Amino acid sequence: MNPIVGVKGMNDILPVESETWLWFEARIEAWLARYGYRNIRMPLVEQTGLFSRAIGEATDIVEKEMYSWTDPLNDERLTLRPEGTASCVRAAIEHSLLHDGPKRLWYSGPMYRHERPQKGRYRQFHQYGVEALGYAGPDVDAEHIAMCAALWRELGLEGIRLDLNNIGSAEERAKYRAALVLHLEKHFSSLDEDARRRLKTNPLRTLDSKNPMVQQVVATAPSLADFLGKESQAHFEGLRKLLDQERIPYRLNGRLVRGLDYYNLTVFEWISDRLGAQGTVCGGGRYDGLFAQLGGKAAPATGFAMGVERLIALLGANQAKTGFPDAYVVHSGEGTLEFAFSLSESLRQQGLKVLMHAGGGSFKSQMKKADASEARIALLIGEDELKAGKVTVKPLRTGEPQVQVAVADLATTIKES
Repeated sequence: MNPIVGVKGMNDILPVESETWLWFEARIEAWLARYGYRNIRMPLVEQTGLFSRAIGEATDIVEKEMYSWTDPLNDERLTLRPEGTASCVRAAIEHSLLHDGPKRLWYSGPMYRHERPQKGRYRQFHQYGVEALGYAGPDVDAEHIAMCAALWRELGLEGIRLDLNNIGSAEERAKYRAALVLHLEKHFSSLDEDARRRLKTNPLRTLDSKNPMVQQVVATAPSLADFLGKESQAHFEGLRKLLDQERIPYRLNGRLVRGLDYYNLTVFEWISDRLGAQGTVCGGGRYDGLFAQLGGKAAPATGFAMGVERLIALLGANQAKTGFPDAYVVHSGEGTLEFAFSLSESLRQQGLKVLMHAGGGSFKSQMKKADASEARIALLIGEDELKAGKVTVKPLRTGEPQVQVAVADLATTIKES
């Protein structure tokens, strides 16, 4: 019988990798707490209409990439969430989260898109999402960008650049869209199949086409900046002033529109050249119309999401090893198992990570496993140690000599070693 294997594009994260994930997650959540963001947890499954209404019927996500099905129990169309913002806003509306004022929220977990699996792009991928709901000014847009810049420094990640654009209001984009369509129609023969399909549904997505021939057409297209009014320009100027004040470098990218229809005003992406074609590690922007679009009371909002797999890939040599034990307990001889078991429990209760050998075996074989465990020290318990009420402490990584330590002093010795 053939073994059952995992679904393509939905990957196992094995212990040697998950240690880095745990290290990463602990730092992300401490970073979010410093900025006053609180956790919210939404379900993996939502009504399909939530995403088609929020993201846009003509987007690649809704047209091609969602995992959707009909629930046979109530004939309801359901979808595995492809992104988190729509779910977060739905929850905020449903539970009246803004009744007592704006909220700063974060969430994390898997998202699902039916894409061709490749490095940095999987069908199940993980994100941290950050949403500021009820805030209208450019100060919160700037806060989000400054947060990211601070995180890259904290993680030791270099070479991540910031692309920034102002896509204005829905009304301004509608006027720009009409001008863009006229331009694209004049060069229809130079458009690829995707650009032609988007011409009547989502022409702004043509601006970030990767096709060189389409890029030549886009290079001579009208500029969205020429269609922006005073309020949109003032918001963007306020954002840039704060970024300049904090000396956060950015590149103005007039072709940046993001792939979701709900954005307005500020959009941004953090990009690395070390990940090939999948270089965007974090992106977001403002979505002031989404609350009303989903049936709630109008409210301003802005947010961003970061891809966990891509950021962990960038950590590379900086990956932290947090899962290794402080000590590996080796025991051999009559009565030593019981003593080792009790000692291990006592040390764990004092905050130490202790791995006790299980399954028997010779002293030599146990020491091989102690060394392979990557523990800093081995605690050796034989019949002599048992009689003396002491434990032999053997450093495994430094070459220092082993010493015998009284049980009462053992936790302090391990912590100081």
